[in-house]
Amino acid sequence: MSSISFGGYCHDLLRQMSRLCAPAGLAVAAVLAAPPVMAQQPTQAAIEALLPDLEKQVAAGMSALSVPGVAIGIVFDDKLIYSKGFGVREAGKPDPVTPETLFQVGSTTKAFFATTLAQAVDAGKLSWTDHVSDLLPAFQLSDPFISRDFRILDIAAQRSGLTPYVNDGLAFLGFDKETLFRSMRVAPQTGIFRSDFRYLNIPHLAGGEIVAKVNGAPSWFDSLRKTLLDPLGMRATTGTAEAIAQAPNHATGHRLDDRPVPIPFHAAFPYALGPAGALNSNVPDMAQWLRLQLGRGQFAEKVLVSEENLDVTWTPRVALNERMSYAVGWLAMATPHGRAIWHNGGTSGFGAHVGFLPDAKTGIVILSNIGGPSLADALGLWFYDRVLGNPAVDNIALAAASSKKQREQEKQEQAGFVVGPMPANSAAFAGTYVSPVLGDATVSAVDGKLQAKLDRTDLIMLLEANKDDPNLFQARLSPSGGYEQIVAIVGDTPFVQMRFERDLAGRITQLRWINPELPHLFIRQAEQ
Repeated sequence: MSSISFGGYCHDLLRQMSRLCAPAGLAVAAVLAAPPVMAQQPTQAAIEALLPDLEKQVAAGMSALSVPGVAIGIVFDDKLIYSKGFGVREAGKPDPVTPETLFQVGSTTKAFFATTLAQAVDAGKLSWTDHVSDLLPAFQLSDPFISRDFRILDIAAQRSGLTPYVNDGLAFLGFDKETLFRSMRVAPQTGIFRSDFRYLNIPHLAGGEIVAKVNGAPSWFDSLRKTLLDPLGMRATTGTAEAIAQAPNHATGHRLDDRPVPIPFHAAFPYALGPAGALNSNVPDMAQWLRLQLGRGQFAEKVLVSEENLDVTWTPRVALNERMSYAVGWLAMATPHGRAIWHNGGTSGFGAHVGFLPDAKTGIVILSNIGGPSLADALGLWFYDRVLGNPAVDNIALAAASSKKQREQEKQEQAGFVVGPMPANSAAFAGTYVSPVLGDATVSAVDGKLQAKLDRTDLIMLLEANKDDPNLFQARLSPSGGYEQIVAIVGDTPFVQMRFERDLAGRITQLRWINPELPHLFIRQAEQ
């Protein structure tokens, strides 16, 4: 089924984990139990001895995965002991990446969000068991029991049981946060609540509203700035498209076609999803963040978050596979010689990995300017294995093979929809179709072709008919009406398939989007 890859954010975390971390006979319980004994405690000299091989891995990965630029920082014993940039800020231009270069950090933002929840619990303003619907009535799910029982902890624990990435793509289509909240009411329950891993973003946006409200702040980012960024000295870290675009030393994001293609910044993504992935940062700032985590909530002799509630964010909540569980804004991974806590981030044009070895005083941040975190994850996991003395794994080769396979699968999926001529009776499809969540969609014939306009956002979709099914279409975004930059970001790719459904008399009665991530139904209005 063809669809826009809505980002690393819409990067399949479970698939990434399965690829990079082959099972080693460890049960999930190993994550929950006492951490395995390390071969030996690392030293700064031992870590520095790894740097030549790390830089060889960077070079090999950048070549294999077509990454224009990378920045890396390593923290050990409460100090940034290594920081370096590789490659260029934008493909085809000479400006080099430096440690100070700003990147989107994508879903690594989720750990910041989880920590702001922990701070609010410390302050007595929230409890981990508070009902989300009591604090934000606009946030409702399709199952009334789950909707009522959805707690603060559940927001960032990725165990809702809903379709992964459901409705994230609405941000690209111009819908506001109120619509994103409302869209969760039609998101089907496809897994078991609190048992199945399901990666979502919109609940974090709702959680950000709650944190801002209890802290009396205009927005979640304003609250974050006061409680974490300023105390950590993270002055370069921002949360808008305008801020990163205006920074003199920023990387440009790239989507990967046959080559890396520079893409613009846009307020829609990832910024519209706020606490799920909106931060821009660099190596020196993210090093401060790692120091806080490795200090177990203490930074520069001040306690910014209690160790008790920070530990809540590190504690596994739902299993991904034998070695890994999702915690709260973090992923907890068991290895033969120790545990690692980390999270990746991938937007349409950037990939990031931020993580640490809590029992070894060591952390790493890897930032890159290609869509998706394949390289960043491969480097991060290589580093953990080397520091802990685990068996060697060629993560770069695994990442390159997986990336190639994924691109081939996407091409096959797109080839599975064969475009045919427009139906002879195309005028019969014209009309107004209404969704209770997205509003009106007006379908019309223009110059012999069908298009649909989402009236709330003025987005025009160009409809292409299926060769074998006269009621099945795929839609591309029209690069017009302010959506030129969105098309530049995602490429000229079909983003949704839709079916016009008929009654027993053959009359078209409704329009259904059939991609699992965009489960929306529009009812045809009777002509006046």
